Amino acid sequence: MGQVPGIALRDGRTIPQVGLGVLRVEDERTAGVVASALEVGYRHIDTAAGYGNERGVGQGLAQAGLADWPEREDLWLTTKLKDSEQGYDNALKAFDRQLGLLGTDYVDLYMIHWPTPFNWRADRTWRAFDRLRQEGRARSLGVCNFLPEHLDRLHKETGEYPVVNQIELHPSWQQRETVAYCREHGIAVEAYSPLARGADLEAGGGLIAAIARAHGVSPAQVILRWHIENGTIIIPKSVRRARQVENLDLFSFSLSQGEHVQIDALDGPTRAGHDPLTFTYA
Repeated sequence: MGQVPGIALRDGRTIPQVGLGVLRVEDERTAGVVASALEVGYRHIDTAAGYGNERGVGQGLAQAGLADWPEREDLWLTTKLKDSEQGYDNALKAFDRQLGLLGTDYVDLYMIHWPTPFNWRADRTWRAFDRLRQEGRARSLGVCNFLPEHLDRLHKETGEYPVVNQIELHPSWQQRETVAYCREHGIAVEAYSPLARGADLEAGGGLIAAIARAHGVSPAQVILRWHIENGTIIIPKSVRRARQVENLDLFSFSLSQGEHVQIDALDGPTRAGHDPLTFTYA
């Protein structure tokens, strides 16, 4: 496996382009999953208060010997605020609890999980985030699932853009308008569900499988490599060690321009996840 490249963020920090996501991993199982990923070479772990497994993530970091300084500096750790805990005071209290569960002194990236435009509190939440950043406990600040209109509003009210916007992104749901907006404003794009929860492995009536055969790799590796070559940060989830290795082994082949065009053509009108205009992750 080649070394995972970093994506330079607008605040001067660098995030590993490939990380491990732990959505829908039970807390009691998470420690082993995280420790396994760290053992095979991951240095980027993505969790959230809403996943209910921050304690397990912290235990996994400790098992791998990466919870404390100086080893902690070699790890990128992201977590997210519950939507029900948005607001200035609520966010500060929530962060203290989350940091305790994670068993570390800081997180590398703290994120607003959903914009909740029907109950907008991102401006007050961001002020709490800024305080945490000034204290050195949240080193970079980001958002998830924000559309251009939400990013515009956040900037208007706070004078800042996030350094990362984590969105649902995969070949059949490419969110080109949001991606273009982020690129224009110096916001790194991070893809969750980069394989559409596995659905895109069959996309294009066998197209992905055919490209995989041509390169001697798996269909998942083809899609993840497409993300890599697009400059997207990815956090594929796997609880199996062999699949964790496979998802990290993306640097021994490249897609042709024609293959990119074919995969780009798979874009469609239907998301696999939730609508940012209506959803909240309480």
